[in-house]
Amino acid sequence: MPTFTALTTLMGEAPAQKLGEVLESMNTPPTGVGVFEVEDGSGLWEVGGYFLEAPDEIALALLAAAHGAKPFAVSEIPDQDWVAHVRRELAPVEAGRFFVYGSHDADRLPEGRICLLIEAAMAFGTGHHGTTQGCLLALEDYIAKGNISRNCADIGCGTAVLAMAAAAVWGNTVIASDIDAVAVDVAQANLAANEMSGQVTCVEAAGFDCPDLQDAAPYDLIFANILKPPLLGLAPDMAKNCAPNGTVILSGLLVEQGAEVQAAYEKVGFSLSQRRDIGEWTALRMQKTG
Repeated sequence: MPTFTALTTLMGEAPAQKLGEVLESMNTPPTGVGVFEVEDGSGLWEVGGYFLEAPDEIALALLAAAHGAKPFAVSEIPDQDWVAHVRRELAPVEAGRFFVYGSHDADRLPEGRICLLIEAAMAFGTGHHGTTQGCLLALEDYIAKGNISRNCADIGCGTAVLAMAAAAVWGNTVIASDIDAVAVDVAQANLAANEMSGQVTCVEAAGFDCPDLQDAAPYDLIFANILKPPLLGLAPDMAKNCAPNGTVILSGLLVEQGAEVQAAYEKVGFSLSQRRDIGEWTALRMQKTG
């Protein structure tokens, strides 16, 4: 049976969240609703509904008009095993010594590499995204400079692939956090799959707002692969929780957003060590001045 999507965009988080709530109360409600920020710095938010039958397009048009949104674009999606499709399409990712793979590639792991299993069903932060790959390569460059991290944090950890990479290199305990409880559950499942549950501590937190994170500070290495707005907001707390001469690796950024985030971190005492662009994404490695 095909399914249907109905997607629109509008300005601002609060109006988007409100439209998402109203969408759920339609006479024939969608099976799921998503509200996401468009990652281009425009301030636009996307609101989408997923339906098991063709939605009432007149009702959708009225909702869009009432909430100042663009008209909904309705599309029919044919049946497909999307996880199987992703598994076929996603090749392992190689970033320096790191090899990120799904279970479908478990029979061809290279020797002498740090191999991290991230399932395709847990798609965000798998390492196939340019931001995660950029962070792994920044970590590789950090190691190549002779750096050793003894106290590392991964803020906005997603699947915890970056936290696992750091823990695998140095064998110490890394603390990983995410604002999303589902992401924390996914991170813990990935740790178990990689037999690393004792090496990474996962907590649910917004930024550094957690006793476990605060008690373990300052950190000599911090990952934050999130988005431009929270990275800008976190800059003062990053400076507070990063040790003198410590390093932050920042991503979740479009290439054109890199300069603004770099400037914000320079204002709170960081200097740029390296910038790496991969496709439309960029990753920044910055050091806190003594």
